[in-house]
Amino acid sequence: MPNMNPKKTPIPEQEPNVRNKNFEEVSLGYTEAMAKEEAERCLHCKNQPCVSGCPVGVHIPDFIRHISEGDMEGAYQTIKLTNSLPAVCGRVCPQENQCEHNCVRGIKGEPVGIGRLERFAADWHIKNGKDEEFHAEHNGHKVAVIGAGPAGLTCAGDLAAKGYSVTVFEALHAAGGVLMYGIPQFRLPKEIVQKEIDALKQKGVEIKTDMVIGKVFSVDELFDMGYEAVFVGTGAGLPSFMNIPGESLVGVYSANEFLTRVNLMKAYKPEYDTPMIEPKRVAVVGGGNVAMDAARTSLRLGAEQVHIVYRRAEEQMPARREEVHHAKEEGVEFNLLCNPVAIHGDKDGKVESIECIRMELGEADASGRRKPVPVEGSNFKIPVDCVVMAIGNSPNPLIRTTTEGLEANQRGCIIVNEETMRTSREGVYAAGDAVSGAATVILAMGGGKDAARSIDRYIQSKQ
Repeated sequence: MPNMNPKKTPIPEQEPNVRNKNFEEVSLGYTEAMAKEEAERCLHCKNQPCVSGCPVGVHIPDFIRHISEGDMEGAYQTIKLTNSLPAVCGRVCPQENQCEHNCVRGIKGEPVGIGRLERFAADWHIKNGKDEEFHAEHNGHKVAVIGAGPAGLTCAGDLAAKGYSVTVFEALHAAGGVLMYGIPQFRLPKEIVQKEIDALKQKGVEIKTDMVIGKVFSVDELFDMGYEAVFVGTGAGLPSFMNIPGESLVGVYSANEFLTRVNLMKAYKPEYDTPMIEPKRVAVVGGGNVAMDAARTSLRLGAEQVHIVYRRAEEQMPARREEVHHAKEEGVEFNLLCNPVAIHGDKDGKVESIECIRMELGEADASGRRKPVPVEGSNFKIPVDCVVMAIGNSPNPLIRTTTEGLEANQRGCIIVNEETMRTSREGVYAAGDAVSGAATVILAMGGGKDAARSIDRYIQSKQ
């Protein structure tokens, strides 16, 4: 009999006033008993609506059945059939908008904790399983992948499994993309990411770091080197600013720079000599997951006060509800319906305060959300010594400006055929944030899988 409890099995977490002072993972994960209890809530629906909500098509009821039967390795191997990064996805996917959103149990209660169970299966394998080195028979064809983020790693893994010789070119000194430089340690431990990358290397994927394509080699030169197709998964790493007075003051960061210094360059560890101010009062501008990451990271760096400054209401925030909840628990203050108009500095050019104006909601805009309108004469200042701009990113223009025939839209996103992920340049495919603008890890992975299928068809059709 299924477990008909209307609520998810609770997952253990660090206490808020403990975790906001360390970089250890907030969620402690399920025990085997907890995982089996939650797995038994699955009704194993005949039409499997949860699967249709997964961008990479994980066989969700099948892997959950394995857990309920105590076959944890079977659960992991089932996930791996379609998902190259299960330990990552179990932690950072917005399941509430995807697989869990479609779960039948969510109609009269809470959906099955699919993400929690995926994480459990992956973590169980890491502790107890063994990744056997596997190389598909080489088919004699070479593919270049630009960018070792979620889209690139997924595309590379799928192509390697088909027998292609795949080389991933990564601009930074470590593979992983946003998984390494963007998402904080307390949400996604870097050791977990590295294990997933190591598993791809065991499949034969070659990863070359410190390779800025467009500078070291052009896309044309990659073709000259014998690569028959090129996949572009370079993400959206160009930060946006508001163009208000004071953004050049010392202590103003883009969220990209702030989080990269902490996550990839380990600024929070005393043994790493990474330049970073030690903020005491921080304002983070924005309302998405990146803003929550920057705010919660600031607390862990020792900030005494951390403010979220967001121009809309809480129900309009794009951040996951879980991240907003955790931020509030940890002591982040939310200044909603407020918009920065200037950043003020002291005589030494360092941030002293952020000036905001209060907003009210007017008519709906193109996004369908009510547009925030300034309230005249409502300006006020928040004393801060650090401001983090987390208002979005766009793709770096390097690839598209150094590749002839590669078309992009007004936002700088590479234009592709949405079914094949093929660009305007023959043999060049793209997916992830380089195509969509800043989005989710799992959507980037879904695009990488689609591109891998198309690249395979393209190369085989030339034979």
